[in-house]
Amino acid sequence: MPKTETILSTKSLHYFLQLIDTMNYTQAAQILGITQPALTQQIKKIEHAIGTPLFGQMGKKLYLTEAGKQLQTGAIKLLGTVNSVVSDIQEFTQEDKGHIAIGVLESVNSDILRHFLVKFNQKFPDITINVSYYNRKDLWYNLDNNLIDLALLYVPETTKKSQANIQNQYEQMKIVQDKLTILTHDNQAEVGKAYPVSKFLGKKWVLYPDDFYLTQLLKGKLGSKLNTRNGLKVPLTFTSTQQLVATAQETKYDTVVSDSYFQLHKNEITLTPVFLKGVQKFSISFIYRKGKKDVPRIKNFLVELKNFLS
Repeated sequence: MPKTETILSTKSLHYFLQLIDTMNYTQAAQILGITQPALTQQIKKIEHAIGTPLFGQMGKKLYLTEAGKQLQTGAIKLLGTVNSVVSDIQEFTQEDKGHIAIGVLESVNSDILRHFLVKFNQKFPDITINVSYYNRKDLWYNLDNNLIDLALLYVPETTKKSQANIQNQYEQMKIVQDKLTILTHDNQAEVGKAYPVSKFLGKKWVLYPDDFYLTQLLKGKLGSKLNTRNGLKVPLTFTSTQQLVATAQETKYDTVVSDSYFQLHKNEITLTPVFLKGVQKFSISFIYRKGKKDVPRIKNFLVELKNFLS
């Protein structure tokens, strides 16, 4: 097989990018549904074809070589082009066939989406759907490069200049209006009441990482008080909402979640739900490129979702 065919095989590049996502051969192979030796062999074939290693190893940890970084950039662009071409072709096919790629922000509660997808799949079994979870930066990158069709994420209710990009290039379908909910151990706090920032200063928290939207909302409200002696103390962070809440309940730390998550899991949560005065409201919304609704399967998906929500 010619070297270029080995490198440009969509399957090979898909395997390569999946390994980058996990930096673990075992986990990547499990996600891909193949054996670890098969994945290792595929990567070695690409390395042999280009004549240089794509991955290095430091201890037990993998890292990308410079050649690997260059191939990653090319692979993403190439697969984006392939997906775009396939998408363009499928625009002329029926609304009940094809593939839909959905990206979901890591911290977004996607239970409603999962329930809908079960119903949608039963009604349209010939439409395949792939759901992947990303941080905000990677989610927008995949949306910008047409690697996903729809992105589910938090969107502030008040539109600022920095969000003009959403209005100009994308359309939005609001799924549910949401707000920041604090889960506290404070026995004097009243359920559902909104409190000022001063109520929560000096407490210890378990939160999402700094680049997560809900953490940014909380820290944005603290403002100048953030770096004071009584500011935010965060001994633990988690990307998983389930682990966040479980840890808060096992410790004396407070935490924050979306109200939609709390409403779906309130029977499992023992902490007191309260709100923070003056925090910006937001929605969980689908964002997609303008023109995506011209694709029959995407239009059909959005119509069915709207009917499901109503």
